[in-house]
Amino acid sequence: MPPTSTLEERLEHVEHEVAHLKSQVQTLQPQAAWLGTMIGLFKNDPEFDEVLRLGKIHRDAEQPLPE
Repeated sequence: MPPTSTLEERLEHVEHEVAHLKSQVQTLQPQAAWLGTMIGLFKNDPEFDEVLRLGKIHRDAEQPLPE
């Protein structure tokens, strides 16, 4: 849109874009919950268990020392 357009022209353009976006959203199909596809993905995986162990060590090392 040219920088010399009027406020009314700019508003009309925005309203047109909003209507277009609304029509796109209304046609979207619901997606399956992605988290449900992740549950159990690393079950009995020794490498993931090692990642969890190392993450805990890292988190524990960042804890403030007791007074």
